[in-house]
Amino acid sequence: MLVEDFINRRKASWERLSAIVERSRRGGLAALDNEEIAELGRLYRSATSDLAVARRDFSGHRVVDYLNGLVARAHAEVYQRRADRSSGLVRYFAADLPRTFRETWVYSLASLLMFLIPALIGFFVTWNDPPSGSLLVPSVEEVINDIRAGREWWKSINDDGRAASAALITTNNIRVAVLAFAGGVLLGVLTLFVLAQNGLILGVVAGAAQAYGFSSNLWGFVAAHSVIELSVIIIAGGAGLQLGWAVARPGLITRRAALVLAARRAVRLILGCALLLVVAGVIEGFISPSDLPLTVKLAVAVLSGVALYAYLLLAGRERTRG
Repeated sequence: MLVEDFINRRKASWERLSAIVERSRRGGLAALDNEEIAELGRLYRSATSDLAVARRDFSGHRVVDYLNGLVARAHAEVYQRRADRSSGLVRYFAADLPRTFRETWVYSLASLLMFLIPALIGFFVTWNDPPSGSLLVPSVEEVINDIRAGREWWKSINDDGRAASAALITTNNIRVAVLAFAGGVLLGVLTLFVLAQNGLILGVVAGAAQAYGFSSNLWGFVAAHSVIELSVIIIAGGAGLQLGWAVARPGLITRRAALVLAARRAVRLILGCALLLVVAGVIEGFISPSDLPLTVKLAVAVLSGVALYAYLLLAGRERTRG
């Protein structure tokens, strides 16, 4: 069976389910009569079956994403209203967030490449010719001057100012993540720019540190917070690329419907990113500029990275029945 035949045959049922779900979301189950409540359950089970067929026969096609979203919304109306909001929050962190990351990993991979390639270019160009770093990224000229002079600028943050510094760092990181995410609606162009720009900045600074023998000092500062911070930027960029792809290639559904579907997944990711950036900001404000040994800071980096990716890759998986 062709995917077009499958869609044409089942589309009316999906649209009916979507309409009932939307009514329930706006007015609650009380807005539905008894017949519609029964129809909601029946159409939900039917859509779940259709999703299984689509995953098996049309893997990678846009219809799988569409049915994923439809089934998720219907499931929320059928079951979620029986639970309180706190259980919904627990479910988000225990299952929804890591599952969404795994389902959309290809966008995160594309985001990583768009960050990593400019970073490598900036690193090798600046390592071989340090003054060229200021030409690539004029805004880091002062940082490069500090590196050349051997000044550890982060040590100017005293103990009393670290809370304010952590708040400022968190705010700036959230701004970058939101730009990377929201830029997706512009066909992903702004997202790509934010990723490339931040990758280039990191590469230029790292290249200058390597050229001037400052690497151990620099990495002693950035190691502790870098794993979480860079991971969040990559995930936020991936969320933005999802929006851009939905606008550019909506498939067999309307561009608006594709964007709404992608936005639901992307928002699940970006909300988790905000919390992670608070953690990264605290580490960067308190641990990174401290006089703790480098081994301790590296241990923080390793442990935070292992914990983060163990959570994203393993949490929320369905238990296999033996």
